[in-house]
Amino acid sequence: MDWVETTGKSIEEATERALAHLGVHRDDAEVEVLEEPRAGLFGRVRGEARVRARVRPSGPRPKRSRRTGGPEERRSSSRGPKKPRATKSPEIESPQREKSQGTGTKRSKQGATGATPRSEKSPSKEDTMAEGISLAEQGSIAKEFLAGLLQSMNIQAEVSVKELDEETVEISVNATPPTELGLLVGPRGTTLQALQEVTRTVVQSKSPGRTDRILVDVAQYRERRVAALGRFAEKVAQEVVETGEERALEPMSAADRKAVHDALTDNSAVVTRSEGEEPRRFVVIAPA
Repeated sequence: MDWVETTGKSIEEATERALAHLGVHRDDAEVEVLEEPRAGLFGRVRGEARVRARVRPSGPRPKRSRRTGGPEERRSSSRGPKKPRATKSPEIESPQREKSQGTGTKRSKQGATGATPRSEKSPSKEDTMAEGISLAEQGSIAKEFLAGLLQSMNIQAEVSVKELDEETVEISVNATPPTELGLLVGPRGTTLQALQEVTRTVVQSKSPGRTDRILVDVAQYRERRVAALGRFAEKVAQEVVETGEERALEPMSAADRKAVHDALTDNSAVVTRSEGEEPRRFVVIAPA
């Protein structure tokens, strides 16, 4: 299971970023403190906290592999920054309303006196509870919650479920036209991110075991955002190669920084790194 390292002004902040990157609740993760902020003069804090986290290992699940995301920073450069000039990333417009702008317990052994051995082909209820509900069931719970939320908001939209891999499910909300869905996205996807966290919490509350990674997308915002950031990163990388000077992008969220790093992973002409502190942490693209 891969570890994810994150930093923050405090251990709590660094831990929250690691959990957000893994997409799991605190109870479903292992967190190790690698470095604590140091006390300086006059009560000031020097340095930053650094932790690493991973999804907590649990009992094996039949025909399900465990996969966790890699670190945010895919590649790094040993050279220090050369005070690169900041470059703004593309702005992705979210759908808007018209004339307005608007995210076990261990089972008991069956070999006791008087107990009848169970067949391997018919798992007991305790087995199912220990393993947690299936990915399809988690998607169904999330879909039901979002459908109810849309109904209470008087928003006509379709909610669909798609399993991306063995441990990731995406719930998509779409409408034609998507004008009213802008309320669920918010500025730069902030409301969408909150909506995703609430949906995960609802699913976790109904699962006896650990849950998988649950993603929520509205009007294909995430897909369009990642695609636009990829095109933007390639354009900036080409300019970096032509000029031989590194470029700093504007501050981005962890998800957007990951999209930039991933877009340039196979570009051998440049390297990327993240610098700064949240909420103004940014990506630097430099010649390889």
